[in-house]
Amino acid sequence: MGAGKTTVGRQLARRLGRVFYDSDHEIVERTGVPIPTIFEIEGEDGFRRREAQTIAELSINDNIVLATGGGVVLNPENRRRLHETGWVVYLNVPPVMLFERTRNDRNRPLLRVPDPLARLEELHALRDPLYRETAHLVVDGSHLIASGIVQHLLREFGLLCKK
Repeated sequence: MGAGKTTVGRQLARRLGRVFYDSDHEIVERTGVPIPTIFEIEGEDGFRRREAQTIAELSINDNIVLATGGGVVLNPENRRRLHETGWVVYLNVPPVMLFERTRNDRNRPLLRVPDPLARLEELHALRDPLYRETAHLVVDGSHLIASGIVQHLLREFGLLCKK
């Protein structure tokens, strides 16, 4: 969370002439309530079930750019599906930088804890190996602005398409 998936994804889709989806936004659209409300009513497990269903439905589409929620990799079926049906990019950003980007965002239920930085460090330690398992490309998202990341992805995607 806070790595820039939506920002980069939206710009990449525009440059590639593809439709952009954000799985969290799709869940909000389908339920009619914000994600924190889903967490309050259904808990994280309920949200993850909705997320898996949304990923299953979106991943059957061709020629889209999909930004997922940060916890999507917790589900092995999500990891398998994303890896097999698309070109997955992991925007790796250190927890301290994620904290700076998200500390004033009240729309992050997993960070409603006394020490959000420690929580981000825990999440990163848990999820980083899963992201790496799923990704076809790992990008250091800590030093480049979104447009620079998009340029890098376009170069990598162009090389992939030439193979």
